[in-house]
Formats: sequence, C-alpha cells, structure tokens
Amino acid sequence: MIANHPPRPFHRLAFILALACLQTAPAFSQSPSIALSIDAGHVKGPVSPMLYGLMTEEINFSYDGGLYAELVRNRTFQDHANRPEHWFVHEGAGADASIKIDRTTGPSEALPLSLQLTTRTATQKGEAGIENEGFWGIPIRPKTKYTGSFYAKADDAAAGPVTVAIISDLSGKPLASSTVPVAGGWKRYDFTLTSGSEPTSANNRLRISVNKPGTLWFSLVSLFPPTYKNRVNGNRSDLMEKMAEMKPTFLRFPGGNYLEGDHINERFEWKKTIGPLVDRPTHPSPWRYHSSDGLGLLEFLGWCEDLKMEPLLAVYAGYSMKQEYVKPGPDLEPYLADALDEIEYVTGGPETKWGAQRAKDGHPAPFKMQYVEVGNEDWFDKSGSYEGRYAQFYKGIKAKYPNLQIIATMPIKNMKADVVDDHYYRSAKQFYEDVNHYDSIDRNGPRIFVGEWATREGSPTPNFGAALGDAAWMTGMERNSDLVIMASYAPLLVNVNPGGMQWESDLIGYDALTSYGSPSYYAQVMFGSHLGDQILSATLDGSANRFFYSVTRGSKNGTIYLKLVNASPEAQSVNLKLVGVTDVAKTAKMVSLSGKTVAATNTIQNPTAIVPVESSISNAAAQFSHAVPAYTIQVIELKAK
Repeated sequence: MIANHPPRPFHRLAFILALACLQTAPAFSQSPSIALSIDAGHVKGPVSPMLYGLMTEEINFSYDGGLYAELVRNRTFQDHANRPEHWFVHEGAGADASIKIDRTTGPSEALPLSLQLTTRTATQKGEAGIENEGFWGIPIRPKTKYTGSFYAKADDAAAGPVTVAIISDLSGKPLASSTVPVAGGWKRYDFTLTSGSEPTSANNRLRISVNKPGTLWFSLVSLFPPTYKNRVNGNRSDLMEKMAEMKPTFLRFPGGNYLEGDHINERFEWKKTIGPLVDRPTHPSPWRYHSSDGLGLLEFLGWCEDLKMEPLLAVYAGYSMKQEYVKPGPDLEPYLADALDEIEYVTGGPETKWGAQRAKDGHPAPFKMQYVEVGNEDWFDKSGSYEGRYAQFYKGIKAKYPNLQIIATMPIKNMKADVVDDHYYRSAKQFYEDVNHYDSIDRNGPRIFVGEWATREGSPTPNFGAALGDAAWMTGMERNSDLVIMASYAPLLVNVNPGGMQWESDLIGYDALTSYGSPSYYAQVMFGSHLGDQILSATLDGSANRFFYSVTRGSKNGTIYLKLVNASPEAQSVNLKLVGVTDVAKTAKMVSLSGKTVAATNTIQNPTAIVPVESSISNAAAQFSHAVPAYTIQVIELKAK
C-alpha cells in the first residue's frame, strides 16, 4: 500500500492522467453484434487453485476499530505521549476527581504506562471514574453478553469495589453493569456485562467508577462483544462473514506498509505480537495511529484457519518506508534469522523451538504454508539494495525450507524469483485498456502474484464504475491464471466514520454497528464463487465496446463458468458458440450485478442498493444469442457434456 511516500513509477501518474475521462463513455445509437467462440475441447491451462485471496494491513482502522473486535480505544494509554486520548474523567454529583498518564508504573515491562485516577470526593450517589468513548461509540445490542478485563492497582489494600458499566450517551443510564473488587498491587480483573432489552445503539461509552476517595491505576482495559466462532481475543463476526462469502484461498499478511513501518524500529516485530496481551508493547503504524497488536501473528493464523485460507506470510526484509535499510550481508543476517524463526512458528512441529512456543500460545498443530513474501514494494528503496537482500533471504529460506515459494516484491535481474508481486491502482479506463496485459507474458518467467490492485473510483468504497473496471481486470487474470497464480484486492476494509479513512476506494465499509459490501465486493464474490479449474480457449470477434470475458470449466462436473462484463452505457448482444461439446442444457443459472450509472453505489445508509441477482436463461445451446444489459457484470453456468 502506498503511504505518504514517493509515488510508484507510472502507476500513480497514469491514474491521475486518467481521472478527467473515467466516468462517462460515448453513447451509441445501436449496439453491434459480437461473437464469442468457446472451444471446450481446448484447455489452455489450469486455473490456479489459489487465484482469489485477501490482502490486509492496518489502514483505515482495519484492525483496531475494525476487524479486531476490541471495543475500547487506546486501551493501554499509549496513543499519545502526554494525554489519555479517548479517555475522560467522570464526576458524578458532588464528586471530585482527576486523571493523568503515569509514566512510572504499569502492569508489565511491555506496558510501562497507566492511567492514574485520583478521587478526592465520591459517594454511592456521586461516583467518580474514567470513561472511554470507544471507536466512534461502544456498540450494544439487546440481551448480549460482553466480556471484559482490566489491570489495576490501588494505593489502599481496601480500595473497595469498582463498578464497570456501559453508559448510554442519550440517557446517561447504565445499559449493563458489573461490580469488581479491586485492592493491592497490579492484578488482572475479569468481568462480564449483559445487556437488557434496550434497542441496538452505538451511542454509548464504557465507564469504570468508584464510590469513595483514593487512587487507582488502570491499564489494558478491554471489552469484547461475541466474536466470530467465539474466539477469545477474536474478530468481528459480520466482517468475517462478508470475507467468507468471497471464498478466499489465502491471506497475505501482515501486509504492506504495516510490515515495514516508517522506521526500522516501527516494523511489525512478530515476536512482540505473540503471547499474553499484557506482554505486547504495541507500536506506531505508518498510517498515523497506534496499533494495539491485539491482532498478532497467531491471531492472523487463526483468521486463516477460520476462513479455511492458507497463510501467505510477508517477512520484514530490511527496508522501512523512510528510506531506512539494512545492507545485504552480515548486517542483514539477524533479520533473516528472525524470518526463519517466524516461519518455524507458523509451520514447525511442537518439537521445534518456535513450534513449541506456538503450542504454548494455544495452537499445537502447525499451519500449512506454501508462500513467503520477502518485503513489500521494495521499488521504493532508493538504495537499490533489494536485489542483494532478496537473494540473501531466498538462499537462507530455501536452505531450511526448500519447498517454500519465495515471492519478490519487484522484478529481479540477477536471478529468477519464484513469484513476482505486481501492484496496480488504476482508473476503470486504464484497466479496460490493459485487460490483455498478461496474455503475452513469457510463461518461462516468474509466476505472478497481483498482491494489491483496485479500481480507485468512489469513496469511501468503490462505485459501480469501479466494479466494472475490477471485473474487466479479473477476466484478464482468470484467462491467464496459469501464470497469475494469486490476486488480492486492496485495501480490504475501511471504517467510514469521520477520520476513519486514510485511503479511498476500499472493498468493505463499516461503522461501529453495521457493515456493507461495495459493488466491487460483490463482483469479487461473484468471481470467487464461480470458478472452474480449467481455462478454456475462447475468442471474441466483432465491434465490442468495453466488453470483456473469461471462460473456465470445472473438470469434475463439466460446468462452464462464463463471465461477461459490459462496461458500456448500452446493451450489447453476443452470439455464443460452443464447440467440443455434444450437449448443452437449455436452462442455465445466471447471476447479474448491474448499476444504472457508473456513480451508483452502496453506502452504510443504503448497503444493498447494488447486489447480485440470481436468475436463469432458458435458451442455452451449443449456439445461442444473449443480450448483456448496459453496465452489467454476469456469470452464467452452462451445463455441457
């Protein structure tokens, strides 16, 4: 992902130059007829079994405030050096209290800070305490159980009970509460909150309060709703369910700039993201907010496990975004050793050092992994050191893990990489014009991973014009999926609240309560859900206007998956001819995604304005005509023998 750094060569420039003409296309009085011939007897190559996956990084509040289900914002008081951002003092009737960051005491070496609450006056009718506003509110639903915890110490061995409650911003009344006895030195305290029958709302806050004078220190204050598959320290259910609908086969993580950090000491240090949360020191992210590291290496792997994806691990390779780099050779060896440890944590048996640590952390079984990516977007590195850094990592990883495929983040001149990662952020027009990009690429060169790509039109999520550009590009990747073995749209997630977005055109949008898929998301769902394992030879003839296609077949059942994209403002008729088949069922399933204009879109207020519609056609045959409406993406399942 591009942060506040020099633009990519030609990608960003071409995107800007295309903006002036990206929204409209000339009108035509009559659509010319076009012909699509499919040779079912000619298999061009295999469809990659891992073609469609997910790319993720901490951007747009994708983890904290997004997928990671933690509801408390700035739970360890490290978002700002001098003030407790998103925390406030609570003073009930007659109460007198103050709060401040205490830099001298914390619950662990990793978390040296705490929030000090000094209460001078408080009673049962006028409590004092601390409040957290959450990530744009604390969402609460009726009759729901919330689990929470905090670390605390008191200046008095008999400090007394602490009340934890979710408070309505509108009424000021508690919607769920619990009492926790707190006394003595640093200790973890657990609690549960169960809501009543109040309506669903995000206009709430978390309050921790006391009813008598004294001093308390707090750290790692946490509150979780029910999570996907009830994982402890888990993920938000609605976002996981939306990703599951995409049928992803892999997850590229920890992703983009988040892997590298702006500075070497701000990189994703995986060893600091495993084990108990109290032992995770957190770190700054390159997108101008602090990462809790609650979503650490094992949580990423659990995400893969829950959605039945393979991990595609990106390892830090000695370059950070502010042009800090490590020279190949002896200086780079510690970083290579760290990457080997990380691979062992993922794939090693419990008899290995880091496999044993993974087992101790709660997952005895190793994870299957085929691909490791060395770095991220290393064309930004002005030192030119990537050739040497990649070669050193390649040799070191292959020596211990010869079956792993090693992905390079840019073309390599001095050796042949196993796979090269291509990134494209473009307008729809640019994707239309380059849809045949991979048709003539040398099949003897490295295989291709399109690790980041998107049509950047629409905000905060793509509009239908972007979905058309995306679908057109996906037809090109599918037709060449013997070479393009993996692809992942980026960014995946965006918090649509004010201040939540750093990058426009993101696949899935959400606020504290709800989420929605963009038109581009539904295009991804359609393509990922209807994919064979064979690429069939096909040719398109005639005067097509922004009309794109791909054809794959499932070898086990013979189903032909025909993807058709009409990105023009008028319907187009296509004459379809199938050769190499003896019989075609007359009725065929069809899924369509359409928009009246390219600006049409989904929003948090209107999340289903554009969704796939399932229907059927009744005239399928070895040769038949089919009209594709204007601005439409279609998938047709042909049952052929």
